[in-house]
Amino acid sequence: MTPSDDTTIARLPPLPLIFGVLGACVLSIVLVGLVGGEAVVAIAYGGALVAFLLMLLLAARLRTGPVEQADGVPDWSVTAAAVENSKRAVAITDRANRLICANSSYEDWFGEAVPPLEVGFAPKSSERLMIAAREAWRDGHARIDLLTIGGVEKRFRLDVDRAGRGEDYLVWRFGEIVQERSYDGLAERVEGPFGEVMSRAGLELAMVAPDGIVQAATVGLAERATGDAATSLVGMEFVQLLRSDDRDRIFFAREGQQGSPQTLVHVPLELQRGNRAKDADQAPSLMLLIDRTVGIGGGFEGNGKAAIPQLEALLAALPLGLALTDRDGRFLFANAAFLRAVEREEQGLPQFPSDLVVREDKAAIADTVRRFAKGASSSGDMAVHLAGNKDEPVSIGLAGIRGLGDAAVLLSITDSTEEKRLRRQVAQATKMQAVGQLAGGVAHDFNNVLTAIIGYCDLMLLRHTPGDSDYDDIQQIKANSNRAASLTRQLLAFSRQQTLLPVVLQLPDVVSEVSQLLKRLMGDKIEFVVRHDRELGPVRADPQQLEQVIINLAVNARDAMQAHAAKSGKQDWKGRLTLATRRVSARDVRKMGSDIMPADDYTVLIVQDTGGGIPQDLISKIFEPFFTTKEQGKGTGLGLSTVYGIVKQSNGFIFADNVRGSDGNTTGARFTIYLPVHSGELPAVMRREEEAEPKASEWSGGGKLLLVEDEDMVRAVAERALVRAGYTVTTASDGEEGLAAIANGSDNFDLIVSDVVMPAMDGPAMARAIRRVKPKIPILFMSGYAEEQLRNDIDINNMYFIAKPFSVQQINAKVADVLAAQSGS
Repeated sequence: MTPSDDTTIARLPPLPLIFGVLGACVLSIVLVGLVGGEAVVAIAYGGALVAFLLMLLLAARLRTGPVEQADGVPDWSVTAAAVENSKRAVAITDRANRLICANSSYEDWFGEAVPPLEVGFAPKSSERLMIAAREAWRDGHARIDLLTIGGVEKRFRLDVDRAGRGEDYLVWRFGEIVQERSYDGLAERVEGPFGEVMSRAGLELAMVAPDGIVQAATVGLAERATGDAATSLVGMEFVQLLRSDDRDRIFFAREGQQGSPQTLVHVPLELQRGNRAKDADQAPSLMLLIDRTVGIGGGFEGNGKAAIPQLEALLAALPLGLALTDRDGRFLFANAAFLRAVEREEQGLPQFPSDLVVREDKAAIADTVRRFAKGASSSGDMAVHLAGNKDEPVSIGLAGIRGLGDAAVLLSITDSTEEKRLRRQVAQATKMQAVGQLAGGVAHDFNNVLTAIIGYCDLMLLRHTPGDSDYDDIQQIKANSNRAASLTRQLLAFSRQQTLLPVVLQLPDVVSEVSQLLKRLMGDKIEFVVRHDRELGPVRADPQQLEQVIINLAVNARDAMQAHAAKSGKQDWKGRLTLATRRVSARDVRKMGSDIMPADDYTVLIVQDTGGGIPQDLISKIFEPFFTTKEQGKGTGLGLSTVYGIVKQSNGFIFADNVRGSDGNTTGARFTIYLPVHSGELPAVMRREEEAEPKASEWSGGGKLLLVEDEDMVRAVAERALVRAGYTVTTASDGEEGLAAIANGSDNFDLIVSDVVMPAMDGPAMARAIRRVKPKIPILFMSGYAEEQLRNDIDINNMYFIAKPFSVQQINAKVADVLAAQSGS
């Protein structure tokens, strides 16, 4: 971009002022001559005066600052020329966010000459840009590591600095972030000093495109192929530079068979692997030409043994993971990228490639390496599972090479550590979601079974009194059914479908409610410590469920500390359980750089113990249902999964990690729960009072009920319970049958009791259709899913809810309460 044309030149003082000063100087020189009577004195005085005036004029001109034009506007053309940079876009803005100056890269990258704040960045990037501008005006500097335009098509990093004599300007410096490839920068190395070193050693290199066109070559290769080192091989076909004889020996075409034979090694720079197959088809290859007959002074012997050090130096400089084996399949060399990719940076290379993989792949990779080592020169790739990462396959490329002495097979692998980490996160999230859906479905169906069992137990207990031979057996059946119902609630908690009663509360209040219980649970050997931050924000959650979260984590911590003490054999051990609350702002979250949590204000609960920590390979599995490290019979594996579900259903986040001491050893485990700060209006009462035991309703007026339930056993027990309570009950097996009963108009029903999930027509769809005919009829839904979730999904007025499984007394009391409320209104 060219700056505005209103640039100026530094101005001299006005002419009248100049003439006045000169006249005064002449007059003073004359007076000195008259008084002193010496012409020499007058001349000396005049010279000194002129020198003094010139110094003043020069100082005044230097103080004028930037070069100005006649109208006093700064000349930005010099600045624009100074900031020209093809790799960085630079712009200058003033306090009014006006674009003062920018280089040509800025306009080329962003398409128009507008201030940075008006460039069409992604919404989150635009927000970061405004924050950076404010920080730069305030602190003098700001930095953003990632800005995006058009999703992830273009990515930039930014530095903003406050500048100017009056600090009235911002200098914006954008740098484009280019996704790195395995061969980025390799062409410059081949054509640069590194290529010259390889040429002197008798090793020539060329980068060749998939269509066979040379993209870069060493100087020595150009001289051997054309006779002139200054000739560029770029754009030529690589195969036209070489010829082969009847024994498949390779020579330079210009030299013919009179020249020395060459060994050709083909190194793919991208592997045919997974989603990168398309990139591999478009990636160039590295061609190595090794002179077989260069003497020891030149670097190679005829048997190629002296070529190995030079080849190792080349492979070590390449970013692609590469290794060499001999004809027997033993490793000779591997570069750092290869060791990093196979996760053996500290252990180093094993003896054979088969030592890198799982037992099932050992024979396959050993046979493949031997085949490539002893057969015709060829290349290919195979998928294997590394011993250190059995879950994810990796692709290893193999190429047979000849003429390099002991080296017979070149192995290549891409370092995909970051890709593996992201893939594991996605797989874990997908697995947790799938398990949650499965758990929710199982729990819903199981609730129907438990409803029938508990209901029939209640009906049988009505016919038996304490002391009867069957009374205790029925009580045992009901007690075990209720225990099964509690397990079902834990499954629903993990799948985020349990019924929550959230209120606005303060975390320290919840912690204080369970503190006395936790002290008793911990025992004498575990110190219980509670710490709270000041000015914690309120959160919206179910206090009883939060108490369950704290108790579950505390009990797990106690068991972990006891197990760690037993493992270490200490009898006089001491442990410590710490519960702490923290205040985390949105700014802190942004600094954390989390891809999971949105930038918001959080109140954090931390539960930390001094046990042996969590094994690193189990951290990703601890929240899965039925996963436990305890002995058989000592844990259901639902404790942490319940915690996970409650936190997630409360719109929070939970993380588990190990705490390390100053010596680097693990000193315990830590669970951190982030709950978003409630930003709405705070109610007068911030905590829900404990609900009293449900009282029997005083309603005794009976009523006509329509019972709609697709499960025969649930429908039968509910019908018997309601008829026994004095209601007239009409049953329907699905939504369509229930709608037909209303449409017939044979009975004027007082209440509809309906299941939610049914085949053909579900409960909400039936209710909406009935409301068109009878808009005021109340509806009582029965479901094993969370009431809050149902109310969000079902927008129906005058709707009530009872959770499955329920007892005979509970459904009778709920129906009576609904009818009493209707009569009162």
